[in-house]
Amino acid sequence: MARTLAPQALANVGEFTVSELSQALKRTVEDTYGHVRVRGEISGFRGAHSSGHCYFALKDESAKIEAVIWKGVAGRMRFKPQEGLEVIATGKLTTYPGSSKYQIVIEALEPAGVGALMALMEERKRKLGAEGLFDEARKQLLPWLPEVIGVVTSPTGAVIRDILHRLEDRFPRRVLVWPVKVQGEGSAEQVAAAINGFNALPENGPIPRPDLLIVARGGGSLEDLWSFNEEIVVRAAADSLIPLISAVGHETDVTLIDFAADKRAPTPTAAAEMAVPVRAELFVEVGGFSRRMMLCWSRSQDARRNELRAAARALPAANELLAVPRQRLDGASSGLPRALRANTHAHHRRFAAAAAGMTLKVLRAQVAHSAHRLSVSGQRLQHCTRAVLRHRRDRFDGLAIRLQASKLANEQAQRMRIARERERMLRLGERAGRALATLIDRHQARVATTGKLLTALSYRGVLARGFALVRDAEGHAIHAAAAVGAGARLSVEFADGRVGVTADGGPAAGEAATPLSAKPATSKAASPKPAQKRAAKPADQGSLF
Repeated sequence: MARTLAPQALANVGEFTVSELSQALKRTVEDTYGHVRVRGEISGFRGAHSSGHCYFALKDESAKIEAVIWKGVAGRMRFKPQEGLEVIATGKLTTYPGSSKYQIVIEALEPAGVGALMALMEERKRKLGAEGLFDEARKQLLPWLPEVIGVVTSPTGAVIRDILHRLEDRFPRRVLVWPVKVQGEGSAEQVAAAINGFNALPENGPIPRPDLLIVARGGGSLEDLWSFNEEIVVRAAADSLIPLISAVGHETDVTLIDFAADKRAPTPTAAAEMAVPVRAELFVEVGGFSRRMMLCWSRSQDARRNELRAAARALPAANELLAVPRQRLDGASSGLPRALRANTHAHHRRFAAAAAGMTLKVLRAQVAHSAHRLSVSGQRLQHCTRAVLRHRRDRFDGLAIRLQASKLANEQAQRMRIARERERMLRLGERAGRALATLIDRHQARVATTGKLLTALSYRGVLARGFALVRDAEGHAIHAAAAVGAGARLSVEFADGRVGVTADGGPAAGEAATPLSAKPATSKAASPKPAQKRAAKPADQGSLF
């Protein structure tokens, strides 16, 4: 009997559209839960979508929930989602009506505990180490005495004061500080930008380029030092052309930048000690070297002096050395006049022999022979010139014929190409017209569908089925009769207009709700004639519910 009465009992219950029911469920889930924190393992993450959004799921041993990170939030996140990583997600629980499922819209993401951070750090260390970023062969030697030292750290912490104080004690140098955040969101990007910025400075620019870089930070927990484990910071340190010292944390703190840096210092103060030597010790060492150099020089001078004296004693006297050369010079001087006269007679004989052959008859014969050779050469040159001209003329005629034929062939080919391109352009124009028409039809269909959906979602459709919307004097909707006091002025909206009413003092007979008494009021949508009929009725018209 109950099964047959159930459909009759539900006959007067208001019906929902699918969209209305989905929106009601969405509001219920969002109002009930709002922002939540969920711990689970990332599953199904394949990287960011082409739109920039990230879609994956959070799961544990017995359940799974869909998750989404919008593009703007994903770009600001400190920790990026990775497949299989256990995380704690903070976000808003909502539903997706398109597939009837609920999901969490993540606004913040963090690893679930130190164990997860260490696992992520080890995995990142293996990845970067496989790329060769930690190889010893890539590391540079530190300069012995740098002129300019660049420091990347927070300008307000004690680290920069310790470094400056230590440098002042050991060997004062010029220091350039690039202020950055060393903890929190955006700190990794600032540290990487500082390292790249120092490397980008020109050699002889207005701001001197540092000879050595120090990346420093005080001690802290693994979460505090996590910015120096980010991949962007490690890659910037490995790509630095300026030698870099990593001084992050205390002796027991280890970060990935320590492996990529050229030198690791246990503390920022130790980094300053590695950067420069002690000036007083250098003075003492230079003084010792100077004394040793003077002692060595004096000993060397004494040894050279003794060698010179020994060599001087072994050399013979000057008269003995010059006796033989002096005798040879005297012999040459006595034979010089006779040799000059003999040389003059020899040259005179050679000149006379040459002059005997230079007669007028011989010269005329040589001139005639040269003239004959010149005329013969002129005739041969004229003949060769005519032959070359004739050969060049024949060659140019052949080139002209080939050029004309090539010009005609090229002209015909260009005409055929223009015809093909014109035909192709016409085909593309027809395709574009058809595509434009199809696109317009598609958009018109979408507009019509959207209009129907908007009409279906409007509350006026509910009013058209016989329902009414009750508002108080301020225009707020009333959901329960208990919220209406005696004598309250209300506005009842029907499908064709509004009616002003006043709440009665007590419930009507046989009814559980407080009845309303209609008072004369004129709706903006109602016509003047029905308004006059309602004004003619008595004030108490009975319950409207």
